Amino acid sequence: MPAPSPSTATFFKQSSFATHAIGTHRNVVKVPRKAPLELLGPLGCGVQTGAGAMLNDLKIAPGETFAVIGVGTLGLSAIMAARFAGARRIVAVDRHAHRLDLAGELGADETILAGDDPVVDAIMEHLPAGADCVLDTTGVLPVMRQALGVLAPRGRCGFVTSPWDGSDLPISVPHLMVGRSIHGIIEGGSNPDSLIPMLIDLNANGHFPFDRLIKFYDFEDIATAIHDSETGKTIKPVLRIG
Repeated sequence: MPAPSPSTATFFKQSSFATHAIGTHRNVVKVPRKAPLELLGPLGCGVQTGAGAMLNDLKIAPGETFAVIGVGTLGLSAIMAARFAGARRIVAVDRHAHRLDLAGELGADETILAGDDPVVDAIMEHLPAGADCVLDTTGVLPVMRQALGVLAPRGRCGFVTSPWDGSDLPISVPHLMVGRSIHGIIEGGSNPDSLIPMLIDLNANGHFPFDRLIKFYDFEDIATAIHDSETGKTIKPVLRIG
């Protein structure tokens, strides 16, 4: 079997399950000396993407409303960022009740436990005029369509992942013709050199408690960490090596 090419063997030039990594000036972020390094790993992807989606891509403004579908690491980070930015009302949707409990503690005003039925009506009960910003973290086509369905006029909808099979998303053009817009989001449109230190500073001052998403596992318990992540028991597992 041929060795994977460099384009498929790395992801954003980061290594995993290693005790050492080679960094370049483009992929190393300087952080405060007192920053707790064991907490900073999740900032590189999920946390940065969720926070950046709200602050950089969707640019949520004070007084606006926000609905997020899927409150794992990314969705919960988006909630914390939206609350910090001054969102007036935040609605969180997920299939796991314990995640919704945490969403409420981190800033969501309303939570909706999703099942097999569409959640458009449930969201609109809390946001009758629609949501100014909607973020879908699921990449599930029917859910993505529902995210578009709850947008207010001139609202912005963000997608951070696509369907696993590459399926196309049918879009009603008339639905967009009142200023609604769709944003494809990668890494929260962030400049990590500035956003990551900012999130660390906010956390140190009690405004962005991303540490509450993390649970540590010893490396020999990696199978448990994977299982707990897949079942939704743990939001952000972090492995400790050695």
